[in-house]
Amino acid sequence: MLTNAERAKAGCPALRREPKLVISARAHSKDMAVNNYFSHTSQDGSSPWDRIKRTGYTGGAAENIAAGYTSAKAVMDGWMNSAGHRANILNCDLKALGVGWYDNYWTQNFGRS
Repeated sequence: MLTNAERAKAGCPALRREPKLVISARAHSKDMAVNNYFSHTSQDGSSPWDRIKRTGYTGGAAENIAAGYTSAKAVMDGWMNSAGHRANILNCDLKALGVGWYDNYWTQNFGRS
């Protein structure tokens, strides 16, 4: 996992894959692509935390989104060159990750537990 490789370089523990975070991340990527928008706030007004809670996961902590990247490596490079996204990836207190991709829209949802 590219995210864990970056975390290892910074001395952070690996994130575990959380299926509920995967569900929320995939759904958000698909929603943005299908409805042609780019935002952490869904068109129905829901926040990342709302979308994550709907999956039954209660420890949502951060979200990264991106659009237009054609590979996982390219999007990771983009996130690592962005201070806010990089801070989420390298937050050593986070424990879980779910990644979603749909038609070059990318979402990472991070969890505390």
